[in-house]
Amino acid sequence: MKKLRITLMRSQNGWKPDQVSTLKGLGLKKIGQAVIREDNPSVRGMVNKVRHLVSVEEIDG
Repeated sequence: MKKLRITLMRSQNGWKPDQVSTLKGLGLKKIGQAVIREDNPSVRGMVNKVRHLVSVEEIDG
């Protein structure tokens, strides 16, 4: 199954509270921190909401 490596690239300061809570839901707190999540529609939707703050890579799990 495919997985996504999501890396926080920009600061969350100054962004809307719902975007900050989306980052928290993904498990991202610090710039440069990366998490690996299953590739499913809910995670894709969360990434789409904060696409200007993160970078995403597909990896084979």
